[in-house]
Amino acid sequence: MSMRLIIKNAEKLFRNFFPKRLKKYRNIINLLKNKKGIEIGGPSFAFSKRGFIPIYQIINSLDGCNFSNDTIWEGKISEGLNFKFDDREGWQYIKDAVCLEGIESEKYDFILSCHSLEHIANPIKAIEEWKRVLKTSGYILIIVPHKEKTFDRKRTVTTIEHIIEDYKKEITEDDQTHFQDVILNHDFSIDPGILNQAEFIKRTKNNQLNRCLHHHVFNTKLLVELIQFCKLKIIEVDHFSPFHIVLLAQKTNMHFSNENWLDANSSIYSNSLFQSDKK
Repeated sequence: MSMRLIIKNAEKLFRNFFPKRLKKYRNIINLLKNKKGIEIGGPSFAFSKRGFIPIYQIINSLDGCNFSNDTIWEGKISEGLNFKFDDREGWQYIKDAVCLEGIESEKYDFILSCHSLEHIANPIKAIEEWKRVLKTSGYILIIVPHKEKTFDRKRTVTTIEHIIEDYKKEITEDDQTHFQDVILNHDFSIDPGILNQAEFIKRTKNNQLNRCLHHHVFNTKLLVELIQFCKLKIIEVDHFSPFHIVLLAQKTNMHFSNENWLDANSSIYSNSLFQSDKK
């Protein structure tokens, strides 16, 4: 056995007992402790007992929402008491992230979304719907991939103006605006899930059913601008290797300002893991 493999196996064993955590993860879990929430997509390893924000074990309850009863990520699922997170369970909804019809307004204390927002054609519409089912003073925890370390790295970061325009046009999940960009600029060298380009093109064109496509390409600035537009108070922004942007926001009726997060000289950009955030 090579020394490299020995080191890799040793680290894997070590991380089973001492998982890597987000630097300020305790600040987040303390705000969500003993509260009731819903996760859009998921369940997600990031929130598990071995994840970098281990939320599942400290909350009161959690429901889940997936767009279909047959997804690439979760396989076949059904609505009911079937949402499994760690060794716990909650109610599984089969609903689109932009339309949570049937879920009462202001039902939840918090909302989780890990690597789902980039798959949604109209992210503002989604966040506005998430706000509807969130109690006043409730929290939204969003994780999206930074383009710099993902197969989106050859694509251009989406502008907030484009996302706002999609919202005004009431863009839906059958939107094909980004198909050509994705097909031409997807970096296959760091996407082990793709067998060949022909299969990738087929999957892309069938996105309305599989939802694999990243409609929008994120950096930290874009996520902050999106949350600002949606009138949510930003509580925390952080990064976690290799490609995660983590943002915690709060729904509030109180006056607030996100100017410190929008400032290009803010430490969230100068201290970012991603070089392109620093420009």
